[in-house]
Parts: sequence; structure tokens; C-alpha cells
Amino acid sequence: MTAVWRYGRPSLVVLLAALAVGVPLWLVAVTSAKPQAEAIKPNLDLPRHWQPASNYADAVSQGEMLRGFLNSLLVVVPSVILVLILGAGAAWVFARRKSKLVSAAYALCISGLLLPPAVITIVMELRQLGLSNTRPGMIAVYTGMYLSTSIFFMTGFIRAIPMELEEAARMDGASPSRIFWRIVLPLLRPVIATATIMVMLYAWSDIFYAFFVLGGGDRATLPLNLYQVASAQLYLNNWHLVFAYVVVMSLPMVAVFLVGQRKIVSGITSGAVK
Repeated sequence: MTAVWRYGRPSLVVLLAALAVGVPLWLVAVTSAKPQAEAIKPNLDLPRHWQPASNYADAVSQGEMLRGFLNSLLVVVPSVILVLILGAGAAWVFARRKSKLVSAAYALCISGLLLPPAVITIVMELRQLGLSNTRPGMIAVYTGMYLSTSIFFMTGFIRAIPMELEEAARMDGASPSRIFWRIVLPLLRPVIATATIMVMLYAWSDIFYAFFVLGGGDRATLPLNLYQVASAQLYLNNWHLVFAYVVVMSLPMVAVFLVGQRKIVSGITSGAVK
């Protein structure tokens, strides 16, 4: 009995995880392919009449997904770039310099992992700076929110990099900026891929902060755009269009995860070989 439980416990955990993730995905996928009459009450049954192409086409056109997709790109991509560059630069300093001031600054920077952002304060500050309802304001919010996570992961990774690599470059006359861009940053590819996936996943699907900062309108991102369309009753009882919208909105994140996953595995493998 003990042996059965020992080998059956991992299988049970995997089965429960597959059900917890697979059932919602299956519900979204099959509902997005049903006609309206079958999708009024979403269920796990297969569609009797398949129409995924028309559902996705209607979701893209009626939901103004192209505008939302462009708005999401204009907000998420600059946020990710700033988080990675600023996080890598700060992490390099925190990992290589030892002093009480640096330690205090590091503790302050990673405190964002524990302290939730104050939405009211953020909105009031953006209004004072004239960045409310603007893309730069949204980029600043995302950068500040996820910079702590980036610094935390990258600092630990840089501490594991041998100092001899940087010392050899300094002896050859390399400047600090050249060492950072040519030595440190390329070695951070695995953790950069991880941070990119995490930041893009949260920022791409965010609707809470986008609602307070952007407020909707022509600057609405994909999740906020879906909320506006649903609130306007354009998608009333049209669950097939709502789920089709969700499927199309999730495809870029699936692609980013697949590409990032390969980079993580390749980076770890190349590091082990070297």
C-alpha cells in the first residue's frame, strides 16, 4: 500500500493540476466554436455545429481587437524593455557592491514584492504629473510594479556569475558600460526570458490598473477593450464571441511563452556545457 501511494501521489497531483487547468481551457475552446444558440449556457459539450472561423472574425471586427492589440503593444513592449534594462543595471550594482547603503537600497527596491501598489495614490500622482489617461503613465505604472521582481531574480543570478570574467575584461581596458552590455547582459538571457514572460503575462492580461490609469476610450488595451464591449451589451448573451475574443487575445502570450521557454532551456544547457 505504501509503494502504491508513493508512486500514485505524483500521478494524482499531475491529474488534479491537469483538471484545474484543462477544464477551463476546454470550456473556452469549445464555447468559442459554438453558434450563439448553443453558447447561451456555456458547458463542456462539443459543438453540434462548428463555426470557429466566423466567431473569431466577428470577435476581431465587432470587438475592435486590432485597435486594442496595437494599444497593448504600445504599452506592454516599452514596459518590458524598461523593466529588463533598469532591472539588469540595478541588479548588477546590487550584486557586485557591498555596503550598508547598497543593501538598504536593495531592500527598498524589492519591497515592491510584498507591498501592494496603492491605486488611489498612483492615480493622484499621475494626475499631478499630467500622465493620467496616457500611455506613458501606464508604462510608468507597469515599470514600477514589476521592476522589483526583475531586480530580485537578476541579482541572485548575477551573484552566481564568476567575478573573474569581469576582472579579466577590466584588465583588457573595458569600461563598466562595455562590461555590462558585452558580458553581463548576454549571460542574463535565461533570467531575462523568465522575466519577460512574467511581465508580459501580467501586463498583457491586466484590466484593473488599466481601468484606473487609462480609463478606456481609444487607448484601451485588449482586456480593457473587452470589458468596454461587454459593458456596452454588444456581447450580451454572446458567450461564443467573448470566448473567441479571449482565445485570440491569449495567442500572443502563448507564442511568447513557447519562444521564451526555448531560450531558458538553451541558456541553461549552454551554461552547463561551458
